[in-house]
Amino acid sequence: MESIKKLELYRLENKITQQDLAKELGVAFSTVSRWFNRKTTPSKIQQYHVEKYLSKKTGKLYNKAAKRG
Repeated sequence: MESIKKLELYRLENKITQQDLAKELGVAFSTVSRWFNRKTTPSKIQQYHVEKYLSKKTGKLYNKAAKRG
């Protein structure tokens, strides 16, 4: 769940809407909203895509899974 906290921080710092973030990640707005409201957690594949997105946007690796993609 740490990557969701990092994703939220990245989103806020870069003034990205949840809607735009959802489009970037290929998920519904409601999915992103539930992650940030701690109602659900990303599936393993969604977690992978979040980490890959953060790695691409920030230039930092967030876990080994992102490194493989």
